[in-house]
Amino acid sequence: MTVLDIRGILDHLPHRYPFLLVDRVLELEKGQHIVAIKNVTINEPYFVGHFPYLPVMPGVLQVEALAQAAGILSFQTMGRVSDGGSVYYFVGIDNARFKRPVVPGDQLRLEVRIVRIARSIWKYTGKATVDGQVTAEAELMCTLREIDAPEGAAARGTD
Repeated sequence: MTVLDIRGILDHLPHRYPFLLVDRVLELEKGQHIVAIKNVTINEPYFVGHFPYLPVMPGVLQVEALAQAAGILSFQTMGRVSDGGSVYYFVGIDNARFKRPVVPGDQLRLEVRIVRIARSIWKYTGKATVDGQVTAEAELMCTLREIDAPEGAAARGTD
C-alpha cells in the first residue's frame, strides 16, 4: 500500500491552490483503488458565495475531488508523475448522487476504485463520505492526453 503526503500529491496532480482538492492519500493499491482525504475548512474560497449564510461545499467540487483522487491512482498505476507534456482530462460523469451536505470542519473521505481501462479511457466508481455517511457518489471517466509542453515547462518529480 502506498501513502502520499502533500508533496507526493503535488507530483501526481497538476492542480494547485485554489483547485487542489486532495490533502492526503491514506492508501493506494496500484491498478485497484485509492483512499484519500480532503480537509474542508471555512477558508475555502467557494464558501464566500456558496452560501454566505450556510457554507456548503458544492457537490460538483466533491465529484472533482473524486476525479483528482482517480488521477493520482492512475498516475501511480502507470508509474508516472504529472508533467508539462500531458494532461489528465475528466471526460465523463454518470449516476452522480448527492446525499448529505459537506460543511466546514468536515473531513471528506474519497474512495475510488478502477472499474476498467479501455484504450485510453479509465472508468472508476467513486464515493465521498463524512463520518461514514455518503455525501456523494458517481461513476467517473478520465483520459490521459499528451500535449505540447508550454515553453519553459519542465517535468516535475524527476530529480
